[in-house]
Amino acid sequence: MSSRYVIAIVGGATAGAEAAALFADREAIVVVFEQNRRPYGKIEDGLPRWHVKLRQKEYETVNRKLDRPDVHFVPRTTIGRDIDFRALATEWGFTATILAVGAWRDRPLPVEGADRYVGLGLIYQNPFIHWFNHSAEGTYQGPQYSVEDGAIVVGGGLASIDVIKVLQIETTRLALARRGIAEEMLHLEHAGIPDVLATHGLSWESLGLQGATLFYRRRIEDMPLTGIPEDADAAQRRKLETTRQRILEKAMQKYLFHVRPQHAPVGLLVEGNRLAGLRFQRTRVTEGKVIPIEGAIEDIRAPLVISSIGSIAAPLPGVPQRGETYEFTDPELGRIAGYDTVFGAGNAVTGKGNIIASRKHSILVGTHVAERFLGIGEDHHVGEEAALDVITGPVDESVERIASWVRTRPPLDAAQVDAILRRVRARQQAVGYTGSYQDWMTRLAPPDLG
Repeated sequence: MSSRYVIAIVGGATAGAEAAALFADREAIVVVFEQNRRPYGKIEDGLPRWHVKLRQKEYETVNRKLDRPDVHFVPRTTIGRDIDFRALATEWGFTATILAVGAWRDRPLPVEGADRYVGLGLIYQNPFIHWFNHSAEGTYQGPQYSVEDGAIVVGGGLASIDVIKVLQIETTRLALARRGIAEEMLHLEHAGIPDVLATHGLSWESLGLQGATLFYRRRIEDMPLTGIPEDADAAQRRKLETTRQRILEKAMQKYLFHVRPQHAPVGLLVEGNRLAGLRFQRTRVTEGKVIPIEGAIEDIRAPLVISSIGSIAAPLPGVPQRGETYEFTDPELGRIAGYDTVFGAGNAVTGKGNIIASRKHSILVGTHVAERFLGIGEDHHVGEEAALDVITGPVDESVERIASWVRTRPPLDAAQVDAILRRVRARQQAVGYTGSYQDWMTRLAPPDLG
């Protein structure tokens, strides 16, 4: 083995696979540590399964980037539990270690004591969508949830609309099933609830469903459904705000949910040992700031509350944090505080738990992409691939900067490279990985590729 750069990447999904391919293209050896059996991250576990084309194309992209001779895949390995992070970063001998761990921790619902009711009337977005995507699989062993008519969703972004779509589609399917009518989830998502009901001679009112409600602390035009450039003038901003309103209206018409803007959760409604709803305070938005309106309180009872107010990177033992993100000594380069050779990429830098931010921090969500993503475009299944082209975009610029830094370092000699790869092979053997990425993934093909 000749002298080489050897790069460790923690996380094998969107940002991690992109970083792995970039370094492999530059003739480095790359070791990808992935906590799950498969490396698809938010694409598999956080993106609702009706995004069929989007998911399949991204699976193929990740596979292409990781199935390379100089990329060593290490699945079922959680850094901080199975391997000590500080040891990985300072003792294994890697030229650089890159954190591409994504954002899997839900931002807490900002009401004191709320987390006491997780699983008792309160669910967070990430486990809920994971359940929706995997619960029908024979090997699923995670938490079991049930959808409830009249649920509350606290949120406002694209992910919260996905959550409320799950509620509407699944409660509609159950209501139809009680009438002896079997409908596919994909049909309801694609055609929309009113059109599907019409084919059976039914209306929403005839089902007797109340529908879920999305509560958002700002105005509808503030919902981040499309991006607004920082340098937009007043006319451009008004136009894009109107576009946001139109996008939401189309989604409401197609999936029949409700929206209550300018409502911030401030209290819990509890019955026995369960959460039975939330107390909301009306707000006004002045110069971009959310201001509570004194005395404007409303209690909303609901059988289920789902919090969808964003995802953040989970704490990693050995990695310092500042607030919700990792602490950096060199934010431009993404260098993690306390380490000379550890860097963040994707959501580890942005602190945003979405696919869009994983590939390029500065990308803006365009109107057509948002509509196709939400299923309200003219033909969103055809449009998903076009949406993916924008979502995935060019490689994250931070990884390019890290690669430039790596080239200033001396390569590892043959003995150092061999020592690292011996440890890698030992871990692969411990988890049953034979060293062939293609064989491993064939055995573990996701159900929607089977």
